[in-house]
Amino acid sequence: MGAQEATTALAQEAGAAPSASTPLRERLHISSLDLRLAIMAAVLAVMGIAFHVATGNFLTPENLYNIAQQSAVVGIVAAAIALVIVQRQIDLSVGSVLATVGVLVAWLIYTQGWHWAYACLAGWAVSLAIALYQGWLTAYLGVPSFVVTLGGLVTFRGVAFLIADGRTQPVTDETFLLIGGGLDGAIGVTASWVLGLLMCAWLAWNTAQRRRMAARHGFAPKPLALDVAYTAFFFVVILGFVAAMCAYRIASKSAPQGIPIPVLVWGAVVGAIAFLVNRTSFGRAVYAIGGNPEAAALVGIPVKWVMLKSFLLLGTAVAVAAIVAVSRLNAGTNSLGTGMELYAIAAAVIGGIALSGGSGTVLGTVLGALVIQFLESGLLLLDISIGHRMVIIGQVLIVAVVFDVVYRRRTGERMA
Repeated sequence: MGAQEATTALAQEAGAAPSASTPLRERLHISSLDLRLAIMAAVLAVMGIAFHVATGNFLTPENLYNIAQQSAVVGIVAAAIALVIVQRQIDLSVGSVLATVGVLVAWLIYTQGWHWAYACLAGWAVSLAIALYQGWLTAYLGVPSFVVTLGGLVTFRGVAFLIADGRTQPVTDETFLLIGGGLDGAIGVTASWVLGLLMCAWLAWNTAQRRRMAARHGFAPKPLALDVAYTAFFFVVILGFVAAMCAYRIASKSAPQGIPIPVLVWGAVVGAIAFLVNRTSFGRAVYAIGGNPEAAALVGIPVKWVMLKSFLLLGTAVAVAAIVAVSRLNAGTNSLGTGMELYAIAAAVIGGIALSGGSGTVLGTVLGALVIQFLESGLLLLDISIGHRMVIIGQVLIVAVVFDVVYRRRTGERMA
């Protein structure tokens, strides 16, 4: 928050109306973070339209269904790695840990004959052990997370190879395969519309509740028209998404698919992390540490413990992502998750998580993951070679960081 924003906020708390010289964004109570998310949503829309014009089949139900499923694994990891980045840390090992967990789960199911649920619990335990090890080195010994997780990137890729001696582990359990989507891994039309309408109802209730709380505590709420427009926009997004998912039907089936299960898993992870961030002391501590670790320690926040918990939360998210990835592929391979660290970090940064720490939202990572997948899918439909796709995606990440720096300077947000 810049000095002018702080002055405006104090004036509003005191009951004074903003002056005529106050920027329109502040008079409408639109935070710089809200504006950033609006810009990213606009970029996503422009990308979708541009790719559809260029290819003719980008915005079809089939392609949107595939994009939704393919975004889930990256989105799950990005939502959790965001909290690590907010605290000025990084984790470069997420792709390799995902491979280790994925191969272990598949190996336990296929070679050892374990029930898939017990195999998943074992994979989660291993992921937590790795997170505990790397988080402890970072938080309690003070080893830079870049060095710790860079070593983990190489180490756990090797572990993934050693678990099954480099051999692919196929998985055929029908119940387990539902988690990753596929032919039957969606909830159908009726359940999809019910879920979509429930989400719209919750969104309307949440908006009304926020306005009531603002009035109760003497704060000026956003203009009613703006809140209505904001809520209506999300209604359109939610119901439009449900309509697209329900419009897709696999040729061998008589009924449309509906929302795929990987998307529901992604939504559950994002919702849980958003709750932790917005409704618990842990979330407030994470952002306090990212803003100023020394000041956070001085006011009594257990910086090391909070940081370790963030790594453990990321370990849990990586385990969930690994399970979804193995289920989608019907197999565990040591190449699983290759490049995941790039995509997860890129999704977080594109979604507004500051590499300098202290700001960003979990919702932003959803937009970031979709931007990455829109780009991947669009370039693939345009028949762009993999080498050129890698160059373009790498440069998009640089552009996102440049935008982040310029945007923060313009809006007065903290830079470091």
